[in-house]
Amino acid sequence: MQKILFLILMVINMDAIELKKYEKELNLLSEGERRVIVNKGTEAPFSGKLLENKESGVYVCKVCKTPLFSSSAKFNSGTGWPSFDDMIDKNVKELPDADGRRSEIVCATCGAHLGHVFYGEGFTNKSTRHCVNSISLDFYKKAYFAGGCFWGVEYYLEQLDGVLEVTSGYMGGESKNPTYQEVCYSNTGHIEAVEVLYDSSKISYEELAKVFFEIHDPTQTDGQGPDIGSQYLSAIFTSDVKEREVIKALIEKLEANGYKVATKVLDDAVFYKAENYHQNYYKNKGTKPYCHGYTKRF
Repeated sequence: MQKILFLILMVINMDAIELKKYEKELNLLSEGERRVIVNKGTEAPFSGKLLENKESGVYVCKVCKTPLFSSSAKFNSGTGWPSFDDMIDKNVKELPDADGRRSEIVCATCGAHLGHVFYGEGFTNKSTRHCVNSISLDFYKKAYFAGGCFWGVEYYLEQLDGVLEVTSGYMGGESKNPTYQEVCYSNTGHIEAVEVLYDSSKISYEELAKVFFEIHDPTQTDGQGPDIGSQYLSAIFTSDVKEREVIKALIEKLEANGYKVATKVLDDAVFYKAENYHQNYYKNKGTKPYCHGYTKRF
């Protein structure tokens, strides 16, 4: 028993060490956030701001912004806390709780306390409930844009304040898990696109879309710059009516300013992440895009 208690204390201490690496972020926490995230407290049931959130997006760690849960894994358990039946990758770590009766869950990156995990309750087919404090999370929305080579679109959108992450990938085709070679040479129907993870309290969908229209040529019909082909077309994949209305209004403004917009407005589709060597291409290479640049159009 003493050995088990010692191991539990060692695990808790390791999490405290990881959290100390994020001193700057911890100093921004409120007293209530610190009580839960650092001191492993629990917020009152039915009080969390994210409990009833039904928007599509990603729930990230309040401290280090590591993506933890997808909105597609969220369900209503009726328990009073946000519940998820799955996690993103292995970004949530499970630990034996100090009371010995349940398992604590923490952010695998920084060790921030999230809540607890329960099994066998039967709420969903996965029979897993990650019971999470809203106060331990931030919520980021997703947006999808295609404007020629995804390297350049990623480069410019990733610099915007409020954008957490931009991922290059493929959308719009029918084949599953396409490769770069297939997209380029096998007519899969996919378009090179980017997935943008953003904080809507800092930057709006409209602001993102405006920048998108200004970092590529939305009037080109056969590709983008020197990149010619259907995989390089200008397109926006919208997830709901509100997004479609925003894009429609922006296109009307562009056309009123004399631009003949060729950008396709498409319904949401499956996003397939591109190969690792495509991610952060210009940042890793230390150069700037050759076929993208900023032109004020609004």
